[in-house]
Amino acid sequence: MFRLRARVCKNNHCLRETVVEEGSGDTRTHKVLHALNQAVMELDLAEPIWLEKNIRDFQRRARCRFDRDSFVEEVDFDYLEIAVLEEDGDFV
Repeated sequence: MFRLRARVCKNNHCLRETVVEEGSGDTRTHKVLHALNQAVMELDLAEPIWLEKNIRDFQRRARCRFDRDSFVEEVDFDYLEIAVLEEDGDFV
């Protein structure tokens, strides 16, 4: 099982949060992208753009923050944070 948490934060306070489970047999990259897509739909957000800094952070720590620069439209929060909680039965 693959679980991804997404949090919308402003002034270091969590405004909204969701946890998405992805049980497909896809690659890790596809699981992350599918889970992120589902999370932003649940949180009623536009999908963020993966910048180089997001890719580096996610590869190193299995988590990253998408700040305002990662969204095409204007957002009313400081950042969207995603983190892998569980990967193939192992908690991260």
